Amino acid sequence: MARAWKFGDNLNTDEIMPARFNITIDEKELASKVFCEIRPDYAPNARPGDVVVGGWNFGCGSSREHAPVAIRGSQAGCVVAASFARIFFRNAINIGLPILESPEASAGIEDGDEVEVDLASGAIYNRTRGTSFQARPLPPFVLKIASAGGLVKFLREHEIEELTA
Repeated sequence: MARAWKFGDNLNTDEIMPARFNITIDEKELASKVFCEIRPDYAPNARPGDVVVGGWNFGCGSSREHAPVAIRGSQAGCVVAASFARIFFRNAINIGLPILESPEASAGIEDGDEVEVDLASGAIYNRTRGTSFQARPLPPFVLKIASAGGLVKFLREHEIEELTA
């Protein structure tokens, strides 16, 4: 079971990963500072598979990839939000961070709730409250990118001919 880490609306990339720490692309180093100004308890206490839950417009702000890389480096299982800023959404897919949009799940999950997420079906279960939610599932191709660890790693693993077949 994964713990939910709840955040509000309009969480920007500088709140996820403050710019002064963007001097590296090492995801473990970035993960050690993720959410450090708004949730200093996150980095030292997050467990592999935990779920970051956001409100509307999650990841707004700059186009830097450091924010989703830092979340991935924290070994979060996925990010569930009411909606994502488009650039964050694209960056998350490109670097292999699974994300699901569900306004209902965002509203129905509280900080510390125990949750399960099925990325293939988009099902989100709040085991603490006995509720479930349905997000639009990620397409199989996007799941393959996430499983590979991002678009670049995915492309390295596959021949161009396989992609056009």
